Parts: sequence; C-alpha cells; structure tokens
Amino acid sequence: MDKDELIRAQNQVIGILFEVVRRMSENSTLDEEYVTLALSGGSADRMSEIRDARQQNADVISRLLRQLET
Repeated sequence: MDKDELIRAQNQVIGILFEVVRRMSENSTLDEEYVTLALSGGSADRMSEIRDARQQNADVISRLLRQLET
C-alpha cells in the first residue's frame, strides 16, 4: 500500500467513525426525549417517530461498523 492509499484509507476510517459517533450521539438525545415524553404522557406519534429514528440510526451504525471490518 503506497502513501496515498494509506491516507485515503485513514480518511475513510475517520469519516466512518465520525458518522458512528454522530449517530450514537443523536440516539442519546432521542433517548432523553423519549424518556421525557414517556414520563409526561407525551404524544404516542412522536414516541413512534423517535423509535423509528433510533432504529434507522442503529441500522446505519451497524452498516458502517461492518465496513470497518473489511
């Protein structure tokens, strides 16, 4: 592997890890909102949206981590 390929690979890994951290942080924020809504008897529709968004983030995180395995 030459120097340019190594730099591209490193940049790709950094990009993947940044996106994983961003989505995990978003899920943490969604968790907080979900708990607040659950405790206050909030909107079932919004709680469903939060669950869907969290699942989408989890799916993306899983795909990104699989990319790092290769």
